[in-house]
Amino acid sequence: MFNPGTIVKVLIPNAVNNGYDYRLTAPASIGTFVRVTVMNRPYIGVIWGCGDSGLPESKIKDIVHIYDTSVPITTLQWIKRMSDWTLMPLGAVLRLIVNVPDAFMPPRTEQLYTYNPDSTMRMTDNRLAVSDAFASNDNDAMSVSDIQNISHVSAAVVRTMIKNGTLTPCSMRPIQNDLYTYEYCDVGNIKLNTEQQSAADKIGTSIASGGFSVHLLDGITGSGKTQVYFDSAWRAYSRGGQVLLMMPEIALTAQFMARFASRFGAPPVVWHSNLTAARRREIWRGVLSGKIRMVIGTRSALFLPWQDLSLIVIDEEHDTSYKQEDMGNYHARDMAILRANISGIPVVLASATPAAETLENVNLGKYTHLRLTSRFGGAQLPEIKTIDLRQNRPCPYIVGETENNGFLSAPLCDAIGETLSNGHQAMLFINRRGFAPIVQCQKCGWTATCPDCSVGMTYHKRLGKLLCHMCGRTTPLMKECPSCGTGVSMRGAGLEKIQEEVSVRFPNARTALVSSDTISSRQSLERLVAKMESGEIDIVIGTQILAKGHHFPNLTLVGVIDSDMGLFGTDFRASEHTFQQLFQVAGRAGRGSHPGTVLLQTYQPDHPVLLAICDGDRDSFMNSDMAGRKLAQMPPYGQLIAVIIEGQRESVLSQFCNDLSNAAPILNGGKIMGPIAAQIYQVRSWYRMRFLVSGGRNANLQPVVSKWLSSVRVPANIRIKIDVNPVNFM
Repeated sequence: MFNPGTIVKVLIPNAVNNGYDYRLTAPASIGTFVRVTVMNRPYIGVIWGCGDSGLPESKIKDIVHIYDTSVPITTLQWIKRMSDWTLMPLGAVLRLIVNVPDAFMPPRTEQLYTYNPDSTMRMTDNRLAVSDAFASNDNDAMSVSDIQNISHVSAAVVRTMIKNGTLTPCSMRPIQNDLYTYEYCDVGNIKLNTEQQSAADKIGTSIASGGFSVHLLDGITGSGKTQVYFDSAWRAYSRGGQVLLMMPEIALTAQFMARFASRFGAPPVVWHSNLTAARRREIWRGVLSGKIRMVIGTRSALFLPWQDLSLIVIDEEHDTSYKQEDMGNYHARDMAILRANISGIPVVLASATPAAETLENVNLGKYTHLRLTSRFGGAQLPEIKTIDLRQNRPCPYIVGETENNGFLSAPLCDAIGETLSNGHQAMLFINRRGFAPIVQCQKCGWTATCPDCSVGMTYHKRLGKLLCHMCGRTTPLMKECPSCGTGVSMRGAGLEKIQEEVSVRFPNARTALVSSDTISSRQSLERLVAKMESGEIDIVIGTQILAKGHHFPNLTLVGVIDSDMGLFGTDFRASEHTFQQLFQVAGRAGRGSHPGTVLLQTYQPDHPVLLAICDGDRDSFMNSDMAGRKLAQMPPYGQLIAVIIEGQRESVLSQFCNDLSNAAPILNGGKIMGPIAAQIYQVRSWYRMRFLVSGGRNANLQPVVSKWLSSVRVPANIRIKIDVNPVNFM
């Protein structure tokens, strides 16, 4: 405890500081939240320790306000360790925690509106997005700014709905909700099978005994992993601790929420990116006070101000969405394990296709391996087969009077027809949005590319425009080549193209598209799930959104249009990620009482990834893939740090990279490679160069990289991004 008048260091949540000195005006301890000013701008920070600036006391400001709340010392230790590992400044890490600006302020008064479901107003896509925004927040009243932020519509759309009476004003008072009234219990309506009970008991022993441990819950799709970690969550919750269940955003479905409520007798508190400011504030404060003790959330939920976190569950632990690449580069799974290690609590990692890093930690004896080998309820694994496109080339199809190249082989079409005649549903998977990924002149070779990014533009038939998938720029589709005046053609296939072909070949089938273009909210995804469950959809065509978490009992056929898409990428993880994705997609088939079939269209039927999926031999494939990595000293047998340099002027970028290259140290047991142009050289008008620092498994690369980068002056309009063990090499 520090006495009044003591000079203390306060860490504030911005990206350029490691703490500033201030004078205490009342007793306070390390970890206490305080309000201070920097350049007359207010910040909420935390007391980090004793002041160490050496400034004269006359130049040190007083702390403006000391709050009666704090974070545990273990949280500060975690911030420091995370900063050391990721090379993010301490303040940038704190910003991930103190990310609710008005958490310490009385809620602002503004006009709130409720949604009138009885309105007769015609529902356009934008108006439906507003409806979804209210549904995603349990129909709480919302301000205009909240409505716009969550539904991504213009103010004009909201004003029209207010004028029409679809949105009605209710009050100026702070939004009240029932978050604090949730009291969970074990309803007792689930009977675990022998494998599940054994896994649950082993995790429960760790929870009861305390201390750090990591358990890999490794179960095939449909094996009931969720009910096992629900059991673990209840054991930790019933002992009085706080529990975090982390999962990818697309897994936060109505199906999952219903399963949670059925098991625990009340709905979950959910933390994700589309909450209103008021709801974010209430959840943040509820976790800080300890009144909220169980949260389901995406990766950012890890940074809530936990007071007594006693268990972390990470579902789909292999999922690349846990890797943050916007506000600092970190892997939420790894940072969760680091947090658990510092706090001395258990972690449960759940996956049907664990990451290579996780499997290696199992091999080293660092993690406990718990396997679930059979589907829950007696359902059988689907039969998985390849279709060799060299021998079964897709036939053309005709739209109007135009003949188009087909992408569905005869065996796949036959299987779809048989599935529909049996009254069952089919899923077609292609991980490519839009209608055609290439728009090109057949005469001169001109290709439609984004002027701000080094990528081609994709034609989206639904929009009627070309779209850049990097920056979102849209342009009209030109009928003639701007270079030579010849007509342009479209090549390749996205899911819209597959839907067109399906509609021609199966004109009576009811189809639905699922991608980030068509599914803009959890509510729109839930509407699709409800239609699938009620049998209103015969064939669903989608991207990776379909790959995880969904349970469609009547879905018996999965067809993968292009199984080769990810097999030959430059990333050393390409085979692993392709296996995980295809295995997860295959797991959607045959989850009910009817057996399932999975057909993989490919020009490479003998590729190890596809052979392993067909044989159900994940372990042999992963062992082979990891042996190759071991020879090359790639993660998890080595370390990589990517240094991405971005500049708005190529000449300045080139000179700075040359200066960095000349200042590069010689590493003992490692090397610094580059600079080279990034695979996507230009993004949003910023040019990009990359260095790659490599070293052995036990190499301590971060201090070397930090010293190296600080040795060269950074010019204006140059950005440096550091990515430890990168997932994206673009």
